[in-house]
Amino acid sequence: MNRLVLATHNKHKVEELQALLAGIKILTLDTFPNVGEVDEDADTLEANALKKAREVFRLTNLPSLADDTGLEVFSLNGAPGVLSARYAGEHATYADNCRKLLAAL
Repeated sequence: MNRLVLATHNKHKVEELQALLAGIKILTLDTFPNVGEVDEDADTLEANALKKAREVFRLTNLPSLADDTGLEVFSLNGAPGVLSARYAGEHATYADNCRKLLAAL
């Protein structure tokens, strides 16, 4: 295995992974514009990452790695979790999400 697709457009994630995996060419979704966005509609962050990695593998036929990030607060029973980016609503800003989170705490 000398190539790996990191299912992201985030250049910083690529730099971090490349530093850990010397000798492996890290490709991104920028290399594969036909992949498009994968709908992250699973119930957990792990399931969303797995869905994305599988879809990117299916479309590129290359080993693929993906992540899904979110904030899981123990005292809020894991909320906001997969809803972290839209915790305060579909078009909420980062500040809106922070305010809602602080109010919930």
